[in-house]
Amino acid sequence: MKKFSDYMNINEASEFLGVPKHQLAYWDRSGKLKPYRHPINNQRLYEREILQKLLEAIQNRGKI
Repeated sequence: MKKFSDYMNINEASEFLGVPKHQLAYWDRSGKLKPYRHPINNQRLYEREILQKLLEAIQNRGKI
């Protein structure tokens, strides 16, 4: 079972990935990155494990 600590809000995810918040929102709208929504306040929540894989993919993209 996932815990709240397994997720990052949009501010934390933006800082973690090094991209602006509006980029995360764009990826959400385009279906590239699907956040969970908090059931009470509808806040975007991004799974840490998925963000870690995305960051690794971004970092490895520049390597030959």
